[in-house]
Amino acid sequence: MKNKLYITTLLVVAIVLIVNLISQDFFVRLDFTQNGQYTLSKATKDILRNLPEPVTVKAYYSENLPPDVAKGKKDIKEMLIEYNNISKGNLVYEFINPNKDENSERDATQAGVRPVMINVREKDQVKQQKAYMGVVVSIGERKEVVPFIQPGSAIEYTLTTAIKKVSIADKPTVGLLQGHGEPGIGDITQAYNELSVLYHVEPLTLTDTTKIPDRFKTIIVMRPEDSISSKHLAQLDNFLAKGGKMAVAISRVKADLQNGNGLVKNTGLESWLKNKGIVVDDNVVVDAHCASVQVQQQQGSFSFVTSMQFPYIPIVSKFAKHPISSGLENVIMQFPSTITYTGDSNINYTPIAFSSDKSGTEKAPIYFNIQRQWAQADFPKKGVVLGAIFEGKLSGNSSSKMVVIGSGDFAVNGSGERRQQLQPDNVNLLVNSVDWLSDDTGLIGLRTKGISSRPLDEKSDATKAILKWLNFLLPILLILGYGFVRSQVNRNKRIKRMEESYV
Repeated sequence: MKNKLYITTLLVVAIVLIVNLISQDFFVRLDFTQNGQYTLSKATKDILRNLPEPVTVKAYYSENLPPDVAKGKKDIKEMLIEYNNISKGNLVYEFINPNKDENSERDATQAGVRPVMINVREKDQVKQQKAYMGVVVSIGERKEVVPFIQPGSAIEYTLTTAIKKVSIADKPTVGLLQGHGEPGIGDITQAYNELSVLYHVEPLTLTDTTKIPDRFKTIIVMRPEDSISSKHLAQLDNFLAKGGKMAVAISRVKADLQNGNGLVKNTGLESWLKNKGIVVDDNVVVDAHCASVQVQQQQGSFSFVTSMQFPYIPIVSKFAKHPISSGLENVIMQFPSTITYTGDSNINYTPIAFSSDKSGTEKAPIYFNIQRQWAQADFPKKGVVLGAIFEGKLSGNSSSKMVVIGSGDFAVNGSGERRQQLQPDNVNLLVNSVDWLSDDTGLIGLRTKGISSRPLDEKSDATKAILKWLNFLLPILLILGYGFVRSQVNRNKRIKRMEESYV
């Protein structure tokens, strides 16, 4: 009996050792998440397999983090193991605890990783703890610092783009059209910060005589306010004729909430698009699924600010399955206009963003009434196109691409007192568009590959009730089921022992 136990123990230890040795070279993980959160994309694998030089990743993470924060560290470690395996050792990593001593903390700070304060519960008390959660990616003398990685964010996109950024010497150049009242780089700070990872973003001012420099492969035309001359539009035609790509965000209605009206805006860009069969109507889409505005109200001698839904600012959450819109959940568009295509088959037309199933349109000029009581009859339409892609012979005989969004302000932060923080997906829509137009690495699909938002507020009462009772009853049913199975197994054993033939 002792020999049998000894042999069994040796076999278990040997199996564990063999599994550990095999796992060094073979990393297997089952991924049941809806968006493949734990499955590396083809883009990441291609970048790791074609690294020009060895990459070093230093992960500065504190020890003894709360469980919800520690999970982020575990996810990064597992991902780096997989990165190391796929790169065949061309990517090496190490984890450093900056809280260990003063020298380690100083090294983290000098590397560019800054501490954050997190809440930690100890002995029924909540206290704040200084924690480090950042990485430094380097190739030779080039390095990219990610000072803080938010747990639950798109980790693969963060790591892969950092690796891509340090591995390329020359970035493609993207032009931001200027000279017609368009927002400058300082007015699109969030989008600029994201675009700067893979591109040089430069202001582009057109002239009547000189052509657009060849270094620009993609041009962003965002919310022009003034007239664009025919010579400048001809420059854009010549750019497309050479296979250039464009992202266009256009507003057809100039809204003035101070005076309560929305007037038609003509810059020449809408006519230029119409000549290609791309019609951006001079209307505003209204939607029952919309953002709120702050309204000051007076009641007696008291004045107060209240929040009211404003259908002229739709929350767009209906998207086509396309690399640009994949993973997007909510994009807020201010006074958007409908997009239709009336051209021929030389151009491939693909709608990518739509209004909700309760929407409508209003022709400009429009007079806004904040106190208006909206009814079901105000939203007779559904799936109105607010963004689309056009591919083909947009100008000349060369094939080119264009993304058109019927809202000029969706990615504009503004400046000064009017500066605003945008929804992440507002930025993602613009940056994804530029990625799809310019970048062939496939990183576009990683930006929105994080934990999806599934707010219960948007679920029906029946769905909420089902989820509530499922959460309550499922653990009980599992325990009862386990008890029933154990009871049956033990009962069968007792019956078998009572048989005459049992030895």
